[in-house]
Amino acid sequence: MAKRIKSGLKRRRQNEVRRNRNRAVRTRVRNAIKELRGAIANGDSSQVKELLPRTVSVIEGGVRKGVFQRNTASRYKSRLTVQANAVLHTKQG
Repeated sequence: MAKRIKSGLKRRRQNEVRRNRNRAVRTRVRNAIKELRGAIANGDSSQVKELLPRTVSVIEGGVRKGVFQRNTASRYKSRLTVQANAVLHTKQG
């Protein structure tokens, strides 16, 4: 039987807390992206205009909490912004 090392038990508790926190943040980011992509697919420019800044903010929150790397977040933000601008500029013209 393995010895129950105090530091190992503590590390396990810490990992569990971090895993749950990271999972919540990742879910929040994915849901925000999904909602924005839905608005883009529908071509709803007013909803896209409202959701884009909120989604970018949620993605940046994921970076601040260490769930996403900066470059990954930049890639998400860039791609979403390009898609959102395509919807916004076609509706205005």
